[in-house]
Amino acid sequence: MDIKVLGSSSKGNCYIVSDGTTKLLLDCGMPIRRILSGIDFKVGSVAGCLVTHSHGDHVKSAHELMFRGIPVYASAGCIRAANLAGAVPVESMKMFTVGTFRVLPFDTQHDAPEPLGFLLKSTVTDEKLLYFTDSYYLKYRFTGITHILCEANYDPEILRRRVESGEVPRMLADRVISSHMSIDHLEDFLRACDLSRLRKIWLCHLSDGNSNAAEFRKRIQRLTGVEVEVC
Repeated sequence: MDIKVLGSSSKGNCYIVSDGTTKLLLDCGMPIRRILSGIDFKVGSVAGCLVTHSHGDHVKSAHELMFRGIPVYASAGCIRAANLAGAVPVESMKMFTVGTFRVLPFDTQHDAPEPLGFLLKSTVTDEKLLYFTDSYYLKYRFTGITHILCEANYDPEILRRRVESGEVPRMLADRVISSHMSIDHLEDFLRACDLSRLRKIWLCHLSDGNSNAAEFRKRIQRLTGVEVEVC
């Protein structure tokens, strides 16, 4: 399983995943030129794009991708909210296939219509990638995961201190807490999952001011015992 990060922040999110046979985009919240450059302008090499939700930093270039013949997969709520006429509607817990990937969408917790995460299994390599972002909590537990690309947005203690100092408005902090994954909640989630096959974790969508990349990496590596990369 190969993962390439094109962008991972509130300014734009997009990742390329490949099992050596099928290449997919995970979200497309970057300018189309940046995405095309990331795939070496080989549009025909991409079998589809999986979109988690309708916010611009995840769906920005969906129309341009469809115009170029790349199918976009998203929930019905996301399609309506982002006006993605022509996108392929998918439903939580209903598996579908794109190339050599079997994809299971699952519902997440975010302030957008019908947000999703995705579990991808390669029929070529038998590897499983779990991808989720922009969700303060996950109600599902997973087994047999080999790779995880997940949000670790903020540290509650850092956020609390910044609210108390007046750097962050309370209203903004409340929105972060109710729509994004904290490092503490991520650790709780990982403890509840079967990580016996896990090889690598990518931590994505870190907050610029409310996170500590080095500390997050250290904590998750200590917990899981696998390689951890901060996007």
